[in-house]
Amino acid sequence: MAVVKELSSKMQEYVTSLKRYALVLTRNRDIADDLVQETLVKAIAAADSWDPNSNLRVWLFRIMHNTHISALRKAKVRQDAKADLPEPVDRSDPSLRVQVNQVLDALDQLPEAQRRPIIMIALNEMSYAEAAEALNVPMGTLYSRLGRGRNALRKILDETDDADPKVVKLRGRK
Repeated sequence: MAVVKELSSKMQEYVTSLKRYALVLTRNRDIADDLVQETLVKAIAAADSWDPNSNLRVWLFRIMHNTHISALRKAKVRQDAKADLPEPVDRSDPSLRVQVNQVLDALDQLPEAQRRPIIMIALNEMSYAEAAEALNVPMGTLYSRLGRGRNALRKILDETDDADPKVVKLRGRK
């Protein structure tokens, strides 16, 4: 607890620098503020891993950089997934659009190792063998990641208040 208090008090002197760096990274004041906030939250959560003898400024900037890169990767995965989705046949059905957005939001919450097999098989229509080859993993690893990812996706969607059970029926092709 003492480390968290020490870290919190020292972080104050770097907030302005973090804001400037976030603004350069994002080029959007609101997104930059969110990035700074997320960086500080992550830093406080990881306070036990901070070495008081190390350079706090470097540590904070590294957290911010990694957080920003992760957000960019998530956005790219989401954008790629949206591009691969077929247009709904009945465009007047807003519930279908809501369901698709729920699935995409749930996919964003999965770890990369589980998300990629689902996207390759369910959205890119790859065979299991093609997906395993593209990910450079054995078939057994692909099966386990896919199974864990599907289970996690179902759990996330079940927790969503108005998730439609039809949405979670993601089946791959052999």
